[in-house]
Amino acid sequence: MDWFPLWNSIRIAAVSSVIVFFLGVFTARSVARLPGIVKGILDVVLTLPLVLPPTVCGYFLLLIFGARRPLGMFLARYGISFVMTWQGGILASVLVSFPLMYRTARGAFESYNRDLSAAGRTLGLSERYIFWHVEMPSCRQGILAGVVLAFARALGEYGATSMLIGYTPGRTATISTTVYQMWRTNNDALAFRWVMVNIAISAAVLLIVNMLEKKQKQGVLK
Repeated sequence: MDWFPLWNSIRIAAVSSVIVFFLGVFTARSVARLPGIVKGILDVVLTLPLVLPPTVCGYFLLLIFGARRPLGMFLARYGISFVMTWQGGILASVLVSFPLMYRTARGAFESYNRDLSAAGRTLGLSERYIFWHVEMPSCRQGILAGVVLAFARALGEYGATSMLIGYTPGRTATISTTVYQMWRTNNDALAFRWVMVNIAISAAVLLIVNMLEKKQKQGVLK
């Protein structure tokens, strides 16, 4: 059994989760402080990939980064390509998993007690210190849950990934695309094995999310 799809899926999900973490935290924190109308408009735009079919997201990525598109041709001059490469899987995973991180982090920042930041300012603490040592620790449970959910979404991504990077054994194959390919070639036994691997990883992720939610509730009760 070739374990490359598992390794490839994990590295794509891991790298995309790091990117989504910083993008999600920055965006969620900024949006949480905006007026209601502006926040509502941005919410629709930023959450749209969550409700769009993944294949539609992949199609838009092809329109932007395709080999015959202006941006795609420009990047190709520097040896950068997101089509039929595992790096393209990161791009697709970031797009589809970002809304999960954003929504979860935004909820955490909205429930944050801003009096703590005000108290820190009266003590002469810098904004950077307050953010990393006061605000982030207070919101860590929600942010961690968002990271875990984003990782799980990226790990199981199929639609946008298959549109952008396809399926090439040893190069772009992921767990999801391998399951489809094995089923398409009537290799049900191997497809079932990959399904079980995916189920095991998904169950572990859900367990972690439940533990974080339980810990967050206990913190609120205290």
